[in-house]
Amino acid sequence: MKRLGSVQRKMPCVFVTEVKEEPSAKREHQPFKVLATETISHKALDADIYSAIPTEKVDGTCCYVTTYKDQPYLWARLDRKPNKQAEKRFKNFLHSKENPKEFFWNVEEDFKPAPECWIPAKEIEQINGNPVPDENGHIPGWVPVEKNNKQYCWHSSVVNYEFEIALVLKHHPDDSGLLEISAVPLSDLLEQTLELIGTNINGNPYGLGSKKHPLHLLIPHGAFQVRNLPSLKHNDLLSWFEGCKEGKIEGIVWHCSDGCLIKVHRHHLGLCWPIPDTYMNSKPVIINMNLNKCDSTFDIREPGGQRSKGASLCQEIST
Repeated sequence: MKRLGSVQRKMPCVFVTEVKEEPSAKREHQPFKVLATETISHKALDADIYSAIPTEKVDGTCCYVTTYKDQPYLWARLDRKPNKQAEKRFKNFLHSKENPKEFFWNVEEDFKPAPECWIPAKEIEQINGNPVPDENGHIPGWVPVEKNNKQYCWHSSVVNYEFEIALVLKHHPDDSGLLEISAVPLSDLLEQTLELIGTNINGNPYGLGSKKHPLHLLIPHGAFQVRNLPSLKHNDLLSWFEGCKEGKIEGIVWHCSDGCLIKVHRHHLGLCWPIPDTYMNSKPVIINMNLNKCDSTFDIREPGGQRSKGASLCQEIST
């Protein structure tokens, strides 16, 4: 499968959205919902959504692989956010129903300081060398994952900089119905974004590992292509999410030919997430790596040998 687009900015919904004054099921304490209408958005149409590649939206935290200290490094997502005074001005501006793009930001004064090694995400607009905040008042960016940084200990558990490898979950190259956990050279992942999932990420919707034996994995964005998707109609997608085994996923991300990424989340359609028995958990998985090299690098507990087949993802790596 060819390399698809990377996640360097907030993705728009495939449908035009509307705000409903009801408590959000996605975010605690949010007094409103953002729901999809039946109208496909102009952004999706301009990106030729009908020719795009649909992939599974995986529920984790976004990561990026690029060079640091002259070698491939994993980077964690860190958005710069405004200080209290600037945030208050911005919220007052939004309450006046103004367009957030018309708000004036002084990036040097309005934002909390970032770590010295922080870099802005690619593709974000810049003016006079300064990144422009998005519609939420954030500046998306990245910080390198250092081995001994406790804040990113779960990120660092999936990489080894001595061997320059990362622990990756993807489809088996010879069987699309089978998942494979393997150690992948970080150089093969350069300039890609990936999703970190696992025991201590986002409430662990896939039930991976345990408190005693936490497990975390990286999934390249676009790795799980969605097959047999229905037409791009609100009700058809709703029925697919509710009634199909393949629809037991967090959402869909369409990778468009121009590099644009378009999404729909179950919450956009008024559906719940997380859910029991996700589609990812229904697939068998094998662990395939050189244990002599990786045994002390990654703590994967597998009964009985180097390769195994037949257990579900949750069963296999919780053993």
